[in-house]
Amino acid sequence: MRFGMIGLGRMGGGLARRAIRGGHECVGFDPDPRMVSDLADAGGKGAASLAELVAALETPRVVWVMVPDKVTGRVIDDLRLLLSPGDVIIDGGNSNFRHSVDRGEALDAEQIHFVDVGTSGGVFGLERGFCLMVGGQPEVVAGLAPLFDTLVAGYASAPRSRGRTGDPTSAENGWLHCGQVGAGHFAKMIHNGIEYGMMAAMAEGMNLLAHANQEGADPADISAGSGLPYYRFNFDLPELAELWRRGSVISSWLLDLTANALREDPSLDSYAGSVGDSGEGRWTARAAIDLGVPAHVLSASLFDRFSSRGNGSVANKLLSAMRKQFGGHVEVKP
Repeated sequence: MRFGMIGLGRMGGGLARRAIRGGHECVGFDPDPRMVSDLADAGGKGAASLAELVAALETPRVVWVMVPDKVTGRVIDDLRLLLSPGDVIIDGGNSNFRHSVDRGEALDAEQIHFVDVGTSGGVFGLERGFCLMVGGQPEVVAGLAPLFDTLVAGYASAPRSRGRTGDPTSAENGWLHCGQVGAGHFAKMIHNGIEYGMMAAMAEGMNLLAHANQEGADPADISAGSGLPYYRFNFDLPELAELWRRGSVISSWLLDLTANALREDPSLDSYAGSVGDSGEGRWTARAAIDLGVPAHVLSASLFDRFSSRGNGSVANKLLSAMRKQFGGHVEVKP
């Protein structure tokens, strides 16, 4: 299959290269000419503009957009002016599913097909393969199956679930048609909300282990519990992470990455601890409110990221002020 890729950064470049390795032809465009040159060196064809990219594709054209959410709408608006009825636009970025639903309807009016693909795999996707959550019309998605089959991690990337028999499904190979337009990005939004929660649980547990040695602490400290003498453990966090990778119930790729991080920087001194969020956690919390569905852990993990950036400082100061007002409690300085 010959297709275009707009955006050749960490994700788009990885997708394009994996497709090329799998025998597909890719025409790529990126505002950074070096990215375009790198793709050409990898066996792709570079384009200097959107118009040049579209001209290099045969109809019906397939163009994959892999750019940051804040510019996705503009890129698609520019692209739609160059395409013809029957062409396909794939949005593989972390777009808001609401925007995908609206874009799909607008493009459908022009007889241009829209497919939203929630893409997971990060910078490791080039070698490990990607996980794709797909939304779109069934016949359009079916036509893209050969491309998706090449990009994903594949059946052998995980043991088969107990009780599954027969030929592997597309989900077992690493991609799934989740439903109509918007379903792919909705599934990816929830995926990332879960990711927030898993990361928070891992981080909080490691933080408890890091503070488990309180020998020499003053039990009279009002901020400390009376059981401080029991906490006399000096855990080796990198080694515990390695241990849990082997045979533990919580073993996972996320734990593998955590172990790598702790090996590279055991004290984590190279990090300030100000944790960003790219939007999906907020959208997940909003969806939970809209649907009236409880999402305690996912929402708390998002708010924890806000706190890490100092956005809770006024609240924390006010808590100390109120304690002093009603009980004469003197704030214990850290």
